[in-house]
Amino acid sequence: MNFKLDDLNFDEHGLIPAIVQDASSREVLTLAYMNAESLARTIETNQTWFWSRSRNELWHKGATSGNTQQVIDVWLDCDQDALVVLVEPAGPACHTGERSCFHNAIETGEVSGLKSKVPRQSVVSPSKEEPDAAGSKDLGGLLDELYELIERRRRERPAGSYTSYLFNEGLDKILKKLGEESTETIIAAKNTDSGPLVAETSDLLYHLLVMLVERGITLDQIGQELTRRQAVKGGRS
Repeated sequence: MNFKLDDLNFDEHGLIPAIVQDASSREVLTLAYMNAESLARTIETNQTWFWSRSRNELWHKGATSGNTQQVIDVWLDCDQDALVVLVEPAGPACHTGERSCFHNAIETGEVSGLKSKVPRQSVVSPSKEEPDAAGSKDLGGLLDELYELIERRRRERPAGSYTSYLFNEGLDKILKKLGEESTETIIAAKNTDSGPLVAETSDLLYHLLVMLVERGITLDQIGQELTRRQAVKGGRS
């Protein structure tokens, strides 16, 4: 965050919309509202505070449920009238128990020729959408590119980068996140919908690569070990 509170354009009720996103996956978790006081508390405590329009009072996310949101960064849009808050969630964002408040698909009917429901992930997390087959890359190539990007983040530590945040926090934080993503992948595997499993597996692979970079382990080393195992006993593992 590099703006001042005076830069913000609050509406006539003294509020500004805040889009809360998972700092790791960029999944949209919720849309809430902040006033000057709740934003100041958010910055001061590094946890999200909002203004409840229905109760007309300050609201500390997770104060009763324990599902707090650790603030990683806050961004202001070009018109200075909306915020994006990047967080590390300690639990579901939605009061229903769903990870994201945006978990209801919209019936599109015949609008724009669409006859099926909008895929949940295209609404919640565009960054996790599967590319068209023609534009997709092989997994090995993608992992190589992602490893190189993570390695560059470790060297340069650009501000506002979630990967930089993990490296700045150190190995224990990286391992904690890796454990959390492993658990979420296991939970997603019990879901009949394959979408969450694909998304969580992608998160798990990313955090696994961060751990490997932190420990100085290359993908070539992993490849060599897998090749060695494949060669053992005539290719049997």
